[in-house]
Amino acid sequence: MDILKQYVHIVPHMHWDREWYFSTEESRILLVNNMEEILEMLETNPDYPHYVLDGQTVVLEDYLAVKPEYKERIRRLVRQGKLIIGPWYTQTDEMVVGGESIVRNLLYGLKDCQEFGEPMKIGYLPDSFGQSAQLPQILNGFGIHRAIFWRGISERHGTDQTEFYWMSDDGSKVLVQVFPLGYAIGKYLPTDEAKLKERMDKYFSVLDKRATTDHIIIPNGHDQMPIQKNIFEVIEQLRKLYPERTFFLSRYEHVFAELEKQKDLATIKGEFLDGKYMRVHRSIYSTRMDIKAANARIENKITNILEPLAAIASTLGFPYHHQLIELIWKEMMKNHAHDSIGCCCSDKVHREIMSRFFIAEEKTDRLISFYMRKIADAMPSDRSIDKLVVYNTLPYERNEPIQAEVTTKWKNFALVDETGKEIYFEVVDKKIVDPGLIDRQIVHYGNYDPFVRYTIQFQDRIPAMGYKAYFIQETDHMIEKQPEPVPQIDTNFYTITVNENGTLNIYDKQLHRTFRDVLLIEDMADDGDEYDYSPLLDDFVVHSKDVKAKYSLRQNQYFAYADIEYRLPVPADIESRKAKRCDSFIDVAIRLTIPMNQPLIDIQIEVKNAAKDHRVRVYVPTGIPSTHSIADNQFGTIKRPVVDPAIEVWEKEQWDERPDAIYPMLTYVGLSNGNGGVAVLTNSTREYEIVGERYDTIAVTLFRSIGYLGKEDLIRRPGRPSGIKLETPDSQMIGTNRVHIALTTHKGTTEQANVAKIAKQFLTPLYAYNKMPHDAMKLNPVDFHVPYHYSLFAQTDSDIVVSTVKRSEDNSGIIVRFYNPTQGEKIAQFQWNCPLSHIYRTNLNEKPIDAIAYDSHKRFAVTVKQNQVQTVLII
Repeated sequence: MDILKQYVHIVPHMHWDREWYFSTEESRILLVNNMEEILEMLETNPDYPHYVLDGQTVVLEDYLAVKPEYKERIRRLVRQGKLIIGPWYTQTDEMVVGGESIVRNLLYGLKDCQEFGEPMKIGYLPDSFGQSAQLPQILNGFGIHRAIFWRGISERHGTDQTEFYWMSDDGSKVLVQVFPLGYAIGKYLPTDEAKLKERMDKYFSVLDKRATTDHIIIPNGHDQMPIQKNIFEVIEQLRKLYPERTFFLSRYEHVFAELEKQKDLATIKGEFLDGKYMRVHRSIYSTRMDIKAANARIENKITNILEPLAAIASTLGFPYHHQLIELIWKEMMKNHAHDSIGCCCSDKVHREIMSRFFIAEEKTDRLISFYMRKIADAMPSDRSIDKLVVYNTLPYERNEPIQAEVTTKWKNFALVDETGKEIYFEVVDKKIVDPGLIDRQIVHYGNYDPFVRYTIQFQDRIPAMGYKAYFIQETDHMIEKQPEPVPQIDTNFYTITVNENGTLNIYDKQLHRTFRDVLLIEDMADDGDEYDYSPLLDDFVVHSKDVKAKYSLRQNQYFAYADIEYRLPVPADIESRKAKRCDSFIDVAIRLTIPMNQPLIDIQIEVKNAAKDHRVRVYVPTGIPSTHSIADNQFGTIKRPVVDPAIEVWEKEQWDERPDAIYPMLTYVGLSNGNGGVAVLTNSTREYEIVGERYDTIAVTLFRSIGYLGKEDLIRRPGRPSGIKLETPDSQMIGTNRVHIALTTHKGTTEQANVAKIAKQFLTPLYAYNKMPHDAMKLNPVDFHVPYHYSLFAQTDSDIVVSTVKRSEDNSGIIVRFYNPTQGEKIAQFQWNCPLSHIYRTNLNEKPIDAIAYDSHKRFAVTVKQNQVQTVLII
């Protein structure tokens, strides 16, 4: 018999989706209305002690944008402990959002809380579609040791109780309170005795069984729900119905205080992606791929290029624009809530999300250009002298092919470095540029002579975490040489041929084996919705194996290229699919760029889609039969089975959704054995599945095409619709869809080859800036000079991956964050090249923990456990 739980904590709250099937502006209007009622209740009723504002400070930001005069009113209630805010900026998703994004979400959320009072120190994520295995470590990095969530848990993780300790691989641990029935069981509680008893009896039967103490929670709130003004009448009725229990208004911290007294709670590890009791939507990672790809691309630009570049500039004497960078992050994080980045929204909301991403990317690109220009302008030479500056934001020297653009009126020019050495380059392309696009003042004074924009390629050593400058000098000769046509591509690592159907055969010179039919396209029915892929029974699957492709191959000493195009006939919609009729098409264009001296194949895939109701994937056959894949999550790696064992029991156990082995990655996924492996790197799509009779093929989703926000009775998700049944024609993805991925091969296993580091380099291209005497946007010169080449610091170990480099939020020094994706404990080693006085190990909130010693050469080391993230502050 279940033990009755005596103490019932009724926690008033409001779960605030800023957008979903409704727009942000619609929710803001409701927010203004609801907040007035919340504030009035907290101020006027001493018996109403607490209200939880959904754990995200963006709610306050949205409200105070309309009611700035109430800031002091809110501050007073927060300091009294009545209005409970934070710790997040927005309710982040955990599965397709990068580690730095989650860190900044807490960083800026807690920073916002400082204006008002103490934050809620709970990792509160009541509706995220799954929980990352690294979340305990991230929460601990901000001094948070408690967490609340709903989705993803089941008994197979090691406990059937709603309270347990959750541990990351590095040993970080949080005490978890699961909402076994969700965050909304206390929504609109009735005062009618019979209706109230009917509801509560069902809740108590579950809560009593799974709780570990005499204390259980009834969250009194729901999506956009106004405060329940008659809650005291409800409580009186509950006391009459259940005299053996004690009912009272409470806050989550009171429950945790009781849980922390428990001595025998289970400790479990891993990610939570089980859809047994609540849906986690494992195939949501490919909905609205245009939005997913934009998020991945911009995250990588901010953390891999912008922040390190700004940090480099700050050590040279330029201001680090914290506020501009925070604006970019907050624009991004408004899109990181589960519904928004999940893309299970109405079409109008998706347009708003894409608009925010456009703004974030434009700000990022312009700020990158600004910093590159400021550094180039400050070099000690005549401002009329043209320069080319190449920036490397990785912490090690790079000697690889470089492609750059030089715009000039000269017909011939030379590249000369600081020592006077001329750098060999080849012009591979050129085009005329109107002078008005360079600087409108040129044509204003009557000079209409065009400029020429040359695309050049060369190779040189670029300093670690720094740059190297070249002078552009007029000369009487230069080499214009486009890559030459070849029958097959031949680099230091690969020999690549193209089959008639556009697939690749790749001979690997390290592994001495051939990978055949790489980049085959698969087109299947998708009878699902924005939450989940759903196949048709007896589906008519189309592959690109029988198409006739057009292709061309070219190469020079720096890069090889392949351009492949074909049309794949596919069914126009679900009805055509059922009839096995190909009455529409997708046009596929694949562009390969292969550096001659790296084991990397850069792949841009463009699909012009004219069909509906389908899913398009690309196959990467590895020939490696596998039981598990290795992919990355936030600051680490995760091993996942190619077949989820629960697939055998999900129907018998009546899971809410089928546990298909469709998984998220952040930057890579790999299959390997002791002899070697293949990995897919990504700057766009973050969804994969391991397929094939021997589970040896990586299937990467290019996009899904669906027409509804939610549908009922899907094959893999029986029962009610997720969300609502709203038509979303934009999610059919008619038009051009673009995906950017890469392939790499390696000796040893995925972890031994440190594919995480290879992915980091793929996502951190060398940037080149052409300093000209003309620019439409004028800047006054600074009163100091910077050197022609520079290195802030260098990493001297080969195992650790640097996550990002930035200026500390208090502007005291440089933050370097790094993690260990390899097996076993490793030592991060760095050579600092600038003045320093102190080095501290900090938490993720950039608060010093302890000092780190360094030697007379400014070298220091930090021990890093497997899948652990570490942060240091150099002052």
